[in-house]
Amino acid sequence: MSNSHQTSHTGSDGSAEGPQSGTSSPAMPSSGESSAYQFIELPFFAALHSSLAVAGQLSPGDMAAIREAGFSSVINNRPDGEGGPSQPSHSEIKAAADAVGLHYVCQPVISSQMTMDDVHQFHEHLEALPKPVLAFCRTGTRCTRLFQAR
Repeated sequence: MSNSHQTSHTGSDGSAEGPQSGTSSPAMPSSGESSAYQFIELPFFAALHSSLAVAGQLSPGDMAAIREAGFSSVINNRPDGEGGPSQPSHSEIKAAADAVGLHYVCQPVISSQMTMDDVHQFHEHLEALPKPVLAFCRTGTRCTRLFQAR
């Protein structure tokens, strides 16, 4: 599915998307699971599961710290150019992720056009990728919605 439209990202109620920044605790383990990653200072970082966290826009320079925090994979849910010319491209982020040994997937999703196919594809990535996974978009909300919509 190709997403060629660029839109602003607000919730269906018109509010700006985005979980709270900088106040999240490390991933909360569920029955017998232990957290496989550490809290990391990233925009809008939020732990959703012991094997998944979300964040706002990442830069190539964030990849080493993400790896050091224990993450094995990164999912990029933000279309290239959505944030204008200052947004790092998918290829720049992928090169930096590859350089530090992170698995990287780009699954661009436009918030206002999210489909169940997008949700299923996101969950397929979560199942296939080495864990823990850090997914990112503009603020982390799109990734959170993809995770919770199933």
